[in-house]
Amino acid sequence: MSSTPFICGRCSRAMRLASLSRAVGLPPTQRQLSHSARLALSATKASSTAPEPQPTANQDDSPESTSKVSEPPDREPGAMSRRLQEATEEALLTGGRAGQRAVEDAGFSEELKQRLLDKIAHAKFQSENSAALAQASVTSKLPGSAGEGTRAMASGQVWTGEETTEDAVLRMLNDARKPLAPGLRGKQKIPDPIVDMRIRREPTRSAGHRAASARDKASVYAGMGLKDATGLSEKEREDMKREFRERFTPDARAMPNTITGLAALANERIENAIARGQFKNIPRGKGVERDTRADNPFIDTTEYIMNKMIKRQEIVPPWIEKQQELLKTARTFRARLRNDWKRHAARMISAQGGSLQQKMDRANAYAAAEEVHNPRKRNVDSISVPTNSTDDVVMVKMRQQALAAAESDSPSSPEATPTTEESRPVITRPFRDPTWEAAERSYMELAINNLNAITRSYNLMAPELAKKPYFSLERELNNCYADCAPEVAEEIKIRAAGPTKPLDPFGGPGTRSTGIMGSFGANKAKVYDDRKPKYGFKEFWRDLWKKDGEK
Repeated sequence: MSSTPFICGRCSRAMRLASLSRAVGLPPTQRQLSHSARLALSATKASSTAPEPQPTANQDDSPESTSKVSEPPDREPGAMSRRLQEATEEALLTGGRAGQRAVEDAGFSEELKQRLLDKIAHAKFQSENSAALAQASVTSKLPGSAGEGTRAMASGQVWTGEETTEDAVLRMLNDARKPLAPGLRGKQKIPDPIVDMRIRREPTRSAGHRAASARDKASVYAGMGLKDATGLSEKEREDMKREFRERFTPDARAMPNTITGLAALANERIENAIARGQFKNIPRGKGVERDTRADNPFIDTTEYIMNKMIKRQEIVPPWIEKQQELLKTARTFRARLRNDWKRHAARMISAQGGSLQQKMDRANAYAAAEEVHNPRKRNVDSISVPTNSTDDVVMVKMRQQALAAAESDSPSSPEATPTTEESRPVITRPFRDPTWEAAERSYMELAINNLNAITRSYNLMAPELAKKPYFSLERELNNCYADCAPEVAEEIKIRAAGPTKPLDPFGGPGTRSTGIMGSFGANKAKVYDDRKPKYGFKEFWRDLWKKDGEK
């Protein structure tokens, strides 16, 4: 039983490294092995080289002779050798100076080191100039049957993790100006018609076709010398050319059957009409109205378009609609109040008696007194007053100013118009009727409460500068008296000059109605009712078909 010598871990690693270096073809590292390791190594060599002739003693001590004898020079490296070679190349490529120093320290031969460096330089050259090599078809990685797309991908730049400037600019251009759809990129190229090169017989034409396509060769030959013809004026020469030109024109002009042809025909006719001067005396149309705010750089385009859409569609905010409702209700109430008071005042002043002129003078005197005691200088509706109270402070100040002005002007008024005072009655107080006010107070208070309710709801939604004052019955009556006083005299005149309306709308006996019912008759019609039965067509029909024996 043979005893196996003991091998330590350090020696086993050294033996493994020495065997790998021999497999790759590198010189072994100069390390001192123990006695047991040398015995194991010599036993391994002896077993591996047993069938071969024994070398000499000098050759056993040389490692180069051992590698030459044990390995053939052209044997393909194994998987482990290739893996070690790739690891070495990777260390040289990625390790930089440190990788090269590690290779030098490992004890590589100069020949192997130069071979590795040449391979690295060749790989770097191919990676840097891969596009040029692919385009020139000098690279052996692409087969000859590779398509254009494959060659473009192979010749493209390797992705490094960052987008190049050219690709970024191209992407931004594509995003800013997207390409058109395939249907909008233009007309397709019409392929050329296929020409049949086969020899064919010329189609035979009938005598009618030959006669229709024949030319008057004699006249054409005679017209060839028109330029040198003598005795013809320019006008005669043009007429002759036109005659020859019309001789060969078809009877009917071919009409185009496409949109482009029709447009060209229409443009041709329009240009001919312009050349004849048919568009010179056309009256000018209405100019285009342009909004100056459309091109204003200080107005936001979105805001301008939205405001224009709202204005065109008549869309208003809710408080504007409420404001229109308030103004409409107030206008209706004031119009009715003024109409009723003017008619009542004219009737009451006319009831005092006198001629028409005296009635009008009395109404003018009341108007003068109204102007003194209740003046109306401004439109108070447009004045912004506090909305938390119904007292009109502005009107109180205006009345005080008017009274002070009237008292200062009162001494000079008798001297200025002595003749007017003699013919016009002197009235110191304006015209009022407490009975009419008491009768109409319930309606007026209800209307004022309704207006104040609408005003309150409007002020809740309107901005501060657009709020309206509340309505007061006393203020509305004073405004009504001040507005109607100058118009009472004219109302009396109209009522006196107008026709009297009869109580009976159909007119009495002997009178003619002037209304719409007057067109149906001149006088009142009388209807007589006779209770005696009459014999008509119904009775005749009944007697005609009456059977014998029936009554």
